[in-house]
Amino acid sequence: MCGIIGIVSPEPVNQLLYDGLQLLQHRGQDAAGICTMDGSSFNMRKAKGMVRDAFRTRDMRDLEGCAGIAHVRYPTAGNASSKAEAQPFYVNAPFGIVLAHNGNLTNTAQLKDEVFRDDLRHVNTGSDSEVLLNVFAHELQAAAHGEAPNNAAVFTAVRAVHQRCRGAYAVVILIAGFGLVAFRDPNGIRPLVMGRREEEGGDAWMVASESVSLDAMGYQRVRDVRPGEAVVVSSDGTLETALCAEGARLQSCIFEYVYFARPDSIIDNTSVYETRLRMGEFLAEKIRRDFAHLRIDVVIPIPDTSRPSALQLASQLGVSYREGFIKNRYIGRTFIMPGQGERKKSVRQKLNAMAVEFTGKNVLLVDDSIVRGTTSREIIQMARDCGARAVYFASASPPVRFPNVYGIDMPTRSELLANGRTDAEIAAEIGADAVIYQDLSDLIRAVQQVNPALTAFDASCFDGKYVTGDVTEAYLADLEAARNGGKPATGASKKTRQMDLNLATGG
Repeated sequence: MCGIIGIVSPEPVNQLLYDGLQLLQHRGQDAAGICTMDGSSFNMRKAKGMVRDAFRTRDMRDLEGCAGIAHVRYPTAGNASSKAEAQPFYVNAPFGIVLAHNGNLTNTAQLKDEVFRDDLRHVNTGSDSEVLLNVFAHELQAAAHGEAPNNAAVFTAVRAVHQRCRGAYAVVILIAGFGLVAFRDPNGIRPLVMGRREEEGGDAWMVASESVSLDAMGYQRVRDVRPGEAVVVSSDGTLETALCAEGARLQSCIFEYVYFARPDSIIDNTSVYETRLRMGEFLAEKIRRDFAHLRIDVVIPIPDTSRPSALQLASQLGVSYREGFIKNRYIGRTFIMPGQGERKKSVRQKLNAMAVEFTGKNVLLVDDSIVRGTTSREIIQMARDCGARAVYFASASPPVRFPNVYGIDMPTRSELLANGRTDAEIAAEIGADAVIYQDLSDLIRAVQQVNPALTAFDASCFDGKYVTGDVTEAYLADLEAARNGGKPATGASKKTRQMDLNLATGG
């Protein structure tokens, strides 16, 4: 998972891109990059670390131009330790093209072979994003027929990308001297929204992973980029769009609503905050129906993502809601830290429990999800150390039992706590007196109540159904083998702690 931004404006965009990335920092903390276009020249700065660490005043001064793209990286494929795999990526032929990508391609190996053998292009890193850039560059060169780029050629190139690439991808591109291009895969798995702002010199346009970036920058949200659609904004601010994929259908990632997106964002015309309130309501229904025997004294969220669900759950149950954990704002999100050891170490640095809310009480902890179980286990132990009589653990989402291959760092079964375990076994593994999961049907209902127009989702990490139709058992086995140093995965043992996996870049 990554965050991307693209802007074309009559005014310089460097500060806008920087501020926008700050608002998308939750989508990636491994690296950050900005590229601006001044006439037909690119100015780029990218570095490992948080946005605030990647750019200095001198860097910002060098990022001149009235068009630009930006990226924050959360590693999912490639080499996480490599600065070379920070985005955006650049190729000089044809025309000069820069790309930033959120998502993950599922046919990278095939594409990389095609790019080298047939397209006669070279890929320097292990990133699927660089492969995607070279596919687009080759197709644009073919569509332009030796002429300068134009909108028709860009749309033709994007159509070819959709035909060749599989998986999830939301993309922003700069073409030297031409303008900004943005497009979304035919299933719309990863989010992309566009907005407009009136300025003295003309309209300014912005595309971003989440609407929160538009809001803070003073852009009016226009709409989401449609699945399979391409958006072209020329350097003078003229906008043109085209649907470039046959059979495109919105099947966005439902995990965005559960965890990744900020609650103040609107994704595919759906308020993330409202969906999380509904998740709490349906979870309360399940507790009343199936867990009425539990005596719950207090509901406590695991900050921050689960707060709306926990608040609504407590209200529906008529139970006190309390803030039992204080969060250190200067520690990154543990879910997207690359190593299991680093992930575990950071939990107690990130959260501190207040004993007054736990001592002698039956506590229901509410989190957005349980993936590896490392954070959940540590938090439950913290509650017990503070004197909780009983600790129940509720997840606003269903059990994560299957790999996600579309840009979320959980691509192997052996690292998933719920894989091969019953709810009772999961509770024993994390030290809870009971575990309560949201039903998938209720999770879908929670989102659809906010926006009934959403009729399908990618929920593959919950139900094992992959919307791109190309994810086979052999593909998953290859992923697991790659992450296990070439050895086949043996599956999750009931007593085995989750693996220390260190992934990499991509979107």
